[in-house]
Amino acid sequence: MNQYVIRRLLLIIPTLLGVTILVSLLVELLPGDFVDTLLEEYTGQGESVQEFRARIEAQLGLDRPWHERYGDWLWNALQGDLGTSLQGSFRTVNEELQSRIPVTMELGFLALVVGTIVALPVGVISAVRQDSAADYILRGLAVLALAVPGFWLAVIVISIVFPTLGLPALPVTYSTPTEDLPENLRKMYVPAILLGVALAGPMMRLTRGEMLEVLRQDYVRTARAKGLQENAVIVQHAMRNALIPVLTVIGLQASLLIGGSVIMESIFNLPGMGLKMIEALKRRDIPIVMGIMVVIALFVIVVNLVVDLAYSLVDPRIRYS
Repeated sequence: MNQYVIRRLLLIIPTLLGVTILVSLLVELLPGDFVDTLLEEYTGQGESVQEFRARIEAQLGLDRPWHERYGDWLWNALQGDLGTSLQGSFRTVNEELQSRIPVTMELGFLALVVGTIVALPVGVISAVRQDSAADYILRGLAVLALAVPGFWLAVIVISIVFPTLGLPALPVTYSTPTEDLPENLRKMYVPAILLGVALAGPMMRLTRGEMLEVLRQDYVRTARAKGLQENAVIVQHAMRNALIPVLTVIGLQASLLIGGSVIMESIFNLPGMGLKMIEALKRRDIPIVMGIMVVIALFVIVVNLVVDLAYSLVDPRIRYS
């Protein structure tokens, strides 16, 4: 087990290196750069546009080849310095991430909890009551959760559902859990539920399919023949064996949470990494983009490692060497 974990941790290095190279090249291929965004506001005070561009590019190092700029960034990143934002108050990337990572992680965690709480019981009930009215209704809801776009559902909830039910409007500003926990949850619960519902669709369908397969196995029939209660058969025997593929999907969905949070953070004005990524791409703020992508890649790697290790907890027969 220890050797397996060490090997997986060592793989983080080439993975992060490949991600940063790919992201840096893709940003390089985008039309325009940060200087173009400055030129939109340039009034031509004392120097021509060409002189202004040359001066700014020299200051920011944008006049150098890509490999030199990437090499400098990588060297600084290895020392814990992800650079400085090119916009606003020119805060360091580390400072921006420190304030925004908790927001995105909180939203993702709450959404994952909502999705899991909804998907697992619903999937089990749908499998146990196969081809019943409840099964058809629950399967239809799962397909609906997969089909309905998250941004559309968010707009409907804000503009129609809340006013119709007379619910209080969501807070305009974001408060951290340490500052004001009730206000924080009031701001977060709607995007977390909407994002969690979107995650619940595929998890519910897979849970149902795996449960149906397990319930047909010989050892389940044997457990029933021995006189075990149906709840014990489902929970202790069937559900545990059906959870391994579901854990894989949960891990994949957790990795996609940051991508899904971009939409929710934009709609609900949450100061997380997703909202900052959109702003950085608009302004071609390369240090911010690179820093956020490093965090996302690291998060995905760690989540996949945790899911792999969780397999051995669900099924003791699984061993890593």
